[in-house]
Amino acid sequence: MLSFTPQEFSTAKLHGYLLSAVAPRPIAFASTIDADGNPNLSPFSFFNVFSANPPILIFSPARRVRDNTTKHTLHNAEITKEVVINVVNYDIVQQMSLSSTEYAEGVNEFDKAGLTMLKSDLVKPFRVAESPVQMECKVNEIVKLGTEGGAGNLIICEVVKMHVSEAVLDENGGIDQNKLDLVSRAGGSYYSRAKSGFFEIPKPLSTLGIGVDALPKEIRESAVLTGNDLGLLGNVENLPEEKSILAFKNQHNLSSLSTGKKHQKAKDFLSFNDVESAWKVLLS
Repeated sequence: MLSFTPQEFSTAKLHGYLLSAVAPRPIAFASTIDADGNPNLSPFSFFNVFSANPPILIFSPARRVRDNTTKHTLHNAEITKEVVINVVNYDIVQQMSLSSTEYAEGVNEFDKAGLTMLKSDLVKPFRVAESPVQMECKVNEIVKLGTEGGAGNLIICEVVKMHVSEAVLDENGGIDQNKLDLVSRAGGSYYSRAKSGFFEIPKPLSTLGIGVDALPKEIRESAVLTGNDLGLLGNVENLPEEKSILAFKNQHNLSSLSTGKKHQKAKDFLSFNDVESAWKVLLS
């Protein structure tokens, strides 16, 4: 058995062991606004429910291990004392992952991820319309656990209003777990779908995806491509070069395909995580 004290390893290595060992973890898709009213959206897997009376959720935007900086969500929660916690189901997991890209301050992750801002009733941050459960919260307290990279910041939230899609309710008005189809986080690039187990999504740490908002309107409004498909397409930094697109087009006889059939063929490639080929189909 490998045995060690936390001080024996770097924070990054210890972080990897902890996140792989304590898994899967629920995901808080946290929506906040800054002092100027700019929306921000980011996922956090240091998250759970801790009380029903009062209804308390806690999530933790940790200080970045690599450079000890803090996240926009933490700054916004400190200033406005409000947040909306949205749950993540399988239908929006790729868009959720794209939103975790470290875009510059003031960039709207709702737009980048292709998600819809829904006005809240009691707080200022927007809800994620596509999320099946949305919880409007007031921030009661923020507990800082340290000052070095990797230190957590416990944001203790009290739910002031909860919204549950009727599409995930059972015949008795309770939440049907199969219909809810939640996704949770594990170590490395692994996620877990509650209904069917593990799958991988590379975390966009070193890349800056173009975003769903940069996709052509024809693709964004496709009747074939899903939100997850758009999330995959928006998570590339650069589009394929024209020369490679032309070669691919000739190789696969794409000239005569209708728009709908191109979208379906691209979707087939995306089902195997072949995003580059999907883009070549769509741009041919």
